[in-house]
Amino acid sequence: MILVREGLPEQYRNLPNEQLFDGILEQLIQQTLLADLIGETDSREIRLTLENDRRLMKASQAVEELSAQAIGEDEIAASYDARYADADMGMEYDASHILVETEEAAVNLIDKLQAGADFVELAKEFSTGPSGPGGGALGWFGLGMMVPPFEAAIVAMEKGAISSPVKTDFGWHVIKLNDTRAISAPALGEVRSEIIAELQRTAIEGQIEELRQQATINRTPVDDIGVAVISQSELMSE
Repeated sequence: MILVREGLPEQYRNLPNEQLFDGILEQLIQQTLLADLIGETDSREIRLTLENDRRLMKASQAVEELSAQAIGEDEIAASYDARYADADMGMEYDASHILVETEEAAVNLIDKLQAGADFVELAKEFSTGPSGPGGGALGWFGLGMMVPPFEAAIVAMEKGAISSPVKTDFGWHVIKLNDTRAISAPALGEVRSEIIAELQRTAIEGQIEELRQQATINRTPVDDIGVAVISQSELMSE
């Protein structure tokens, strides 16, 4: 009954035992009655299925035991350092833009800015983009978050600079680069579970490789059986 309950979908496993008990018991009774029709001799399909299930369950148990092995703090710290100590996390950019329909309109805006006009006020008045009412502010973003022409212009700019007109599928942009900052590595606590999972995965892969080297594995050449054999379910009953 325990195994049947564990195999239920989560929404049923969460039901009170009082609600589940009778249903599980009745299921087992019905299964036993039906199984008696087959008798004690298992078919080839049943034998192969049991063999496969047994192998899968033992492999799963081995993975659980390997995953449960304690991973030391020194190992976690070393893995974190290997990931992030010398890693270039890239840059983030804080920019604003004014989006207009024509290059001429973009040039006119640049002329106004060079004459001392306020970027925020021009964005509110002329930008056709959704950021216009907010003065064109886009906030902080990293590489890959903007369309390539816009991103290329941003990367080439100095902090505080105004771009030349930039053409994208959305129209023409006048961009102001407000600030830049290096992306900081995440704190160890933020990636701790991820690092532990990676160390566990590496340990399991290492154990499998060690077992592989020790084992004698006989592979039937594919040409001898053909890849189509995996879909020939009728072989299960032969």
